[in-house]
Amino acid sequence: MVTSVKRHPPEILQWVPARQRVLYADTDAMGIVYHGTYLRFFETGRNEYFRACGASYDVVERAGYHLVVIEIGAKYRAPARFDDDLLIETGMALLGPTRLLFRYRLRRASTGELLTEGFTEHACVDHATRKPVRLPRVVLDHTVLRPHS
Repeated sequence: MVTSVKRHPPEILQWVPARQRVLYADTDAMGIVYHGTYLRFFETGRNEYFRACGASYDVVERAGYHLVVIEIGAKYRAPARFDDDLLIETGMALLGPTRLLFRYRLRRASTGELLTEGFTEHACVDHATRKPVRLPRVVLDHTVLRPHS
């Protein structure tokens, strides 16, 4: 299924950098990073994105909301290997009144080579009802980067 996110990705205005060292446990029998591990790298990027916005994800949870993943995509361009120092660049865009999109670029830090591009789409849900809700102020305040953040 091709989504509108893949056909018309929103522009990311600011990217937040994070670093991640590839552990031996992250690799498969071929000595390259296992494809599922990239989802953890994406999560590292999201967590650092929240920190760059002045908080951590637990602020959203304490307010009674969750940002549930509703779609994931990745394009693998070159393999990452054990002990690579990765640069994870994360950006965010609003998709509508209830949804956010995080985009990721993973690069080999030593060369800048683009290894993987990906995205996760999230819906905001109320903790108690598990139903989608409009993005509340607490979510917007902690996901939208301010100039010079």
